[in-house]
Amino acid sequence: MITFEPCSFWEEKRLLNTVCVQFRKYIKSFADYKNDAPNQITMTNGAFYPDILVQACELYKPVLVYFGQLLKTSPSSEMLLKEITKLTETWMRIQLLRVFRKYVSPDTSVEMLKAKNKISMVCKTFGKDFRSINVVQKRFNERPLPDEALCAILWEYKDRGQKGYSLTEKFFDMFQSRFPNYTIEGPKRAGADIQLKNVFPDYPNPTRPVDFIIRDENNKVLAVGLARYDSDRGGAQEDARTGGYNNCAKEILSYTAKQGLNTKVVFLNDGPGLLLGSMWDDYSRIERIDSKNIMVLTLRMFYERLTEKWLNS
Repeated sequence: MITFEPCSFWEEKRLLNTVCVQFRKYIKSFADYKNDAPNQITMTNGAFYPDILVQACELYKPVLVYFGQLLKTSPSSEMLLKEITKLTETWMRIQLLRVFRKYVSPDTSVEMLKAKNKISMVCKTFGKDFRSINVVQKRFNERPLPDEALCAILWEYKDRGQKGYSLTEKFFDMFQSRFPNYTIEGPKRAGADIQLKNVFPDYPNPTRPVDFIIRDENNKVLAVGLARYDSDRGGAQEDARTGGYNNCAKEILSYTAKQGLNTKVVFLNDGPGLLLGSMWDDYSRIERIDSKNIMVLTLRMFYERLTEKWLNS
């Protein structure tokens, strides 16, 4: 008598996926593009150095002037920080905090400094290591105004995240053009993530964010997706990203399976970071968890792979 050992949910999915692949050999997987990987990624245009210096100095000179004014009238580094946090104009306050961090407290994160209600805690915890106000004034006055080096550093913050915004904006435009009867929801550029608890009220993880939701003409959720532009990934960052995606995919598909939903998971990833280390293979393994319901793609794969048939299968 032949007996069969019970298998886990994900083992069942793997076996089912193997069967599905046999019938869907004509559909290329993410792994199938590896040999042509350099031609499958989208590059964004970056700014050349030192060409950016003129613009950077024009943009950030008022920041350095303002910092110098506050520096002259502040009796201590702690008071300098408190004066900066009083500003109501967000952009200027954030730039001043970045300058403060460079001159006064390089071990303190700007994200921590942004929270006005944590400034007293920051001063108490890190204040002992702040550079003294007299030294800050001396070092600041030794630099030219505008300080090209510091302006170039601040310019790097300016473009942070812009490549990711461009990726999602282009993807949204391509999707809406190709599927006019479907809707894609989410921040097209900057904006708050979509929480799945707001899409599926009984979703078990109340803090699961996604970048976009795809619905059909009947408002049915066809897919949820995450989008990232990988300009430079490797090492621990690489492991964290793909490990997080792996957990995310399994969590979502576990929920949809229990609910009897055919909702897909789309990972839109692009950029030269995909060519580093084991990134391509790692993403391929994520797709193989359940290739019927998971798709990893770049913008250049969009028209060949993301089809209405796949979304509705």
